[in-house]
Amino acid sequence: MESNQIDPQSAEVGFFALRPVYDYRDPKRKLVGYQVNTSVSLKLKDFSKVGPIVGQLSDLDVTQNQTLSYILENPEAAKARAVEDAYHKAHEEALTLARASGRSLGELSYASVDVQQIGVPEPIGSIGKMRAAAVAPAPTAEFTPQKITVTAHVNALFLLK
Repeated sequence: MESNQIDPQSAEVGFFALRPVYDYRDPKRKLVGYQVNTSVSLKLKDFSKVGPIVGQLSDLDVTQNQTLSYILENPEAAKARAVEDAYHKAHEEALTLARASGRSLGELSYASVDVQQIGVPEPIGSIGKMRAAAVAPAPTAEFTPQKITVTAHVNALFLLK
């Protein structure tokens, strides 16, 4: 992380497990070492650092089952904004309809809301598998930030005056 100017505080260890490894060829089961498994999450906001990090991870000989994925940082704020935008659109359309009918728009009587998060990127895949595919292009050659779209559908019932 330091070589990519990433703050170590942005990494979180999810779990850490230590398991003994035995040599079962001997009837006495001799302890020959330990296997360590861990889960680390790293929060990045600069997508240009993904390529160098993936490159470094794929060069490690002791790795397996590494996955790179990304998510929307604050989905609740995005959902709230989508609902707000959808409500304003519904209100404007109701106002237009009320004017067209020669009436004025009254207060909101009822509303229902449906919010969806669309375009959630799939994990980029196992970095270990990327390393094995020597003929394939670099795993980050086509990696670019993707849009995650949050939509809201608002059904609004307004009173007419």
